[in-house]
Amino acid sequence: MNEKIKISEAQLEKTRQENKEQPKVAFSADLGIRGDLGPQSTEHTLAFSNVFTNIGNNYNPATGLFISAVKGLYYFSFTACGVQIKQSMGASLYKNGQKIVSVGQWRSHDQHRYASNAAVLQLDVGDVVCVKLLPQYTIYDSPDNLSTFSGFLIYPI
Repeated sequence: MNEKIKISEAQLEKTRQENKEQPKVAFSADLGIRGDLGPQSTEHTLAFSNVFTNIGNNYNPATGLFISAVKGLYYFSFTACGVQIKQSMGASLYKNGQKIVSVGQWRSHDQHRYASNAAVLQLDVGDVVCVKLLPQYTIYDSPDNLSTFSGFLIYPI
């Protein structure tokens, strides 16, 4: 029994060391505005300025850009909220200027609307991921943190 405990403790310590050496990348942020943004005539990169977590400091809240410092597989998600009755709500996730996934809802509504989407992306060092407001669409936020953008490294490659 003591031998099994020693083996388990050794395996646990090995796992701890491996995890300690793995790069840590994760962020989560809210749009950080009160009210509506948009509509605008062109796509607009959203700067989610109210940062909850930014381990690795790969997300820049001033620009809204996540820039990969670690080659790997990542998970990204975003949620958009809309409240304007006569305006459409929508946003898209981009990797290096290429639209990956989108959310949206066309006008007619009488309450808060939410839409979320996510993607698993393989990134190289220097790749850029961001969320953009669609042309002629709006997004809404409040102190309740209704519109968010998050991502994390699943594992390095």
